[in-house]
Amino acid sequence: MRAVTSFAFATLMLIATTLALRAEPADPAIAQVEKFHAALLDVMKKGADLGVDGRYKKLEAPVDAAFDLPSMTKFAVGPAWSKMTDAEHASLTVAFRRMTVASYAHNFASFDGQKFVVEPVAEVRKTERLVKSQVIPADQKPVNLTYRMREAAGTWKVIDVIYEYVSQVATRRSDFASTVSGGGAAALVKKLDEISDGLMKGK
Repeated sequence: MRAVTSFAFATLMLIATTLALRAEPADPAIAQVEKFHAALLDVMKKGADLGVDGRYKKLEAPVDAAFDLPSMTKFAVGPAWSKMTDAEHASLTVAFRRMTVASYAHNFASFDGQKFVVEPVAEVRKTERLVKSQVIPADQKPVNLTYRMREAAGTWKVIDVIYEYVSQVATRRSDFASTVSGGGAAALVKKLDEISDGLMKGK
């Protein structure tokens, strides 16, 4: 009788432990990426009806939620950031945000059966996490996207997107270097606005 009782108790404990493990929340960094991907898919499926302006408006909130835009702007500007004023920081961040949203509105314009697949475990690097994923177009080669993420005020946010193993923030910094050195913050704001204007000319 005691053996039966012990076995039953052990079984109940095993079930409780299994349920507790299943109840554990998902990695918040991965959840953030999956939520952003869901927003992208929703916009893509309505892309033609929304048009580029409509897609932009729909994507503003998801981009703000998923990305640490002030940090991304700072990294993209580079060392010159430390010599700029708070007002220049603010204007650059606004322009960088517009360019980021416009890029997604332009590049994710329609749905043709694409899928987003996120690896279930993030790679931990000290205070950062790398969330690896793929965009899988219908009948085409998958595209690798890795989101470099850092926790800010209790929320995991993207600080860089690594597209096919190339850092997009590092690429931006290289692209912006001559503009910043030649004309400072004002010149870079103008350049960012011109990029955004070009992206928003699509359908």
